[in-house]
Amino acid sequence: MNELYADHIRAILATLPNLPGVYKMLGAEGELLYVGKAKNLKNRVTTYFAKTVEHPKTRALVARIRNIETLITRSETEALLLEQNLIKENKPPYNIMLRDDKSYLYIFISADQPYPRLAAGRGKRNHQEGKFFGPYPSAAAAREVLVVMQKMFMVRSCENAFFAQRKRPCLEYQIKRCRAPCVGLVSPEDYAVDVANTIDFMKGNMSDLNQKLISQMEHAAEELDFEQAALYRDQLGVLREVQAHQSVYTVKGEADILAIAQQAGVVCVQVMNVRGGRVLGGKSFFPDLDMNDNIGELLSEFLASFYFQFADELPSELIVNVELPDKAALEEALQLEFKQKVTIKSRVRENRAEWLEIANMNADGALKAKLANHIQLKERFRVLQDVLGQPIDRIECFDISHTMGESPIASCVVFDQGGARKRDYRQYAITDITGGDDYAAMAQVLERRYKKQPVPDLMLIDGGKGQLNVAKAVMEKLDLHPLMIGVSKGEGRKPGLETLHRIDGTFFQLEPDDKALHLIQQIRDEAHRFAITKHRAKRDKKRGGSVLEVIPGLGPKRRRDLLTHFGGIQGVLRASENELAGVAGFGSSLARIVYKVLHE
Repeated sequence: MNELYADHIRAILATLPNLPGVYKMLGAEGELLYVGKAKNLKNRVTTYFAKTVEHPKTRALVARIRNIETLITRSETEALLLEQNLIKENKPPYNIMLRDDKSYLYIFISADQPYPRLAAGRGKRNHQEGKFFGPYPSAAAAREVLVVMQKMFMVRSCENAFFAQRKRPCLEYQIKRCRAPCVGLVSPEDYAVDVANTIDFMKGNMSDLNQKLISQMEHAAEELDFEQAALYRDQLGVLREVQAHQSVYTVKGEADILAIAQQAGVVCVQVMNVRGGRVLGGKSFFPDLDMNDNIGELLSEFLASFYFQFADELPSELIVNVELPDKAALEEALQLEFKQKVTIKSRVRENRAEWLEIANMNADGALKAKLANHIQLKERFRVLQDVLGQPIDRIECFDISHTMGESPIASCVVFDQGGARKRDYRQYAITDITGGDDYAAMAQVLERRYKKQPVPDLMLIDGGKGQLNVAKAVMEKLDLHPLMIGVSKGEGRKPGLETLHRIDGTFFQLEPDDKALHLIQQIRDEAHRFAITKHRAKRDKKRGGSVLEVIPGLGPKRRRDLLTHFGGIQGVLRASENELAGVAGFGSSLARIVYKVLHE
């Protein structure tokens, strides 16, 4: 790989997220060479370019890679299923082990009586009679489900010949994955109950099974058998994760999902394609649009250009993440052009809401990667230097975060012309001030930092004239004289209308498309993000279990059901809104309230 492409690949690797997803390796002509899945995209893709790689196929693949594209998913399982969809559609040359010359994997329960067997195999026709469930995207995914079911229901998995010749229980019995029907340690009637539970599990008939495990857990706890209660709690967690609804492959329909994201003067539109209920992939676009328009108008402009100029087909649905002001006109125009009816939707539920969530995640991820582009960042620094009239390399920005004065946290983020210097980021717990006094909080963090640290080329203060005056007083007290700018939000907090304050009392505004303003917005937003994540963690730790007690409509019984279902407060905090809605007695409205209180 020549140095030009090597620099390009290194820039891509630097911006990959630590999230699950699918990656596509592309060649010099944009051809798809390889599709892979990852639990952590950054860690997995980086391994291909390690100096220790010796496998001939991997080295040959790396030598041809000229670009890498990614698609974020919400879980590793969704990544597995999306990978399979992409391979089936595109047949990349380096996916030798995943080509369609192999049948799909199924899990089956044999028809043997009185002790059926639970196992996995490829293709329905290659096995004895029985009940089949699947298909599964990989052997690893099927094996994971098998292990879970063996732990929970202890149905045998051995071959019939092995089963027939046993005289004593095997290792599976010792590690509690089988009840040893081979030597009569379980009756046919009890074994039939285990088989029925297994079938319910695979069919998704989970309600009775879930309640049964909850009852067993509570009974064990009352008997002070906490080890057994913990086992039932873990089984509930596994049951929930394995049977989690996977929108990537389980529904019917076709649609294009378009999610737009905007930050610091950059617009990203993620277009994701769903055909036959399967997510086939997606692509990120960065159109050059007029930033004075609202975000709905921006997406309308992109949508019209994309379908009228570039698209060869039109699905029956277009799902978008914002309301389009000219939706009716667009629907009519597309119908006339493509001679078919199309519906544009922005308010969707269930499966389509999950597709839209994935598209939103990818739009946000692609936008962050774009903002981290070093060439673009250097240009923004150059323009900022021209605006301020002096060299600027290191910038430090401060923000204060709290909830009604509770658990205040100050953040300091650091940028230079190489991008975010995350190792230099710092968070400060603010103490001994009146709750909600942002001025006192700002004074405290600045004094604590610059008593020990040198001042940067530019200090950004998230706030208006008042916050800047506090910063000025602290710097004078420390006999320091840095360049400082206060950043106050504009009318309606709309990006592009920020006012920039100088320490001499003057202020100015930059045009919404000014690259210097985009850099300031980017750093200010990062400071806010960094502060609020730490603040929420501190607030929730301080509240502990009582965090649920302040939620309206959540009485003692529902709190207990919630904690039981997720195995504790940490499980509740990790749950999505859809998962909360799946708790017995919860609906979508209560789930939305709980999620909002816990995460906002």
